[in-house]
Amino acid sequence: MKKFQAIPNADLVFYGMIEVIKEYLNTREIEETKRRKIKAIENITIQEIKEKREILIKYLELSFDERSNNFKRLFDTVDSAISSHDNQALALTLHSIVELAKSSPFKELINLSNVRLALEDSDHIWEL
Repeated sequence: MKKFQAIPNADLVFYGMIEVIKEYLNTREIEETKRRKIKAIENITIQEIKEKREILIKYLELSFDERSNNFKRLFDTVDSAISSHDNQALALTLHSIVELAKSSPFKELINLSNVRLALEDSDHIWEL
């Protein structure tokens, strides 16, 4: 005990250490809270990405199904025009095929919120 008492202001050093430890624990808690908030934001962002991915996939499935049906119908019309020797119908149908091929289903993806609304609307008509 004499050695401890021999250090001047030993109690001040001891209480100073306690204050530093308290400050450390407080800072650690604050930083852990920040990390939890960052993790929560990360989880929300990942969920939003997954939701947008699902919307995009659904849109592409519907869009390409519709596109595929349109091309099939147009090529059936081409076959019919060729069989009936209807050059005017053939020319118009080939023009329609070219125009449909030039259009991109991706142009509508500029605004994903519109796509989401369209997907949720069971009466929405998908136009290409």
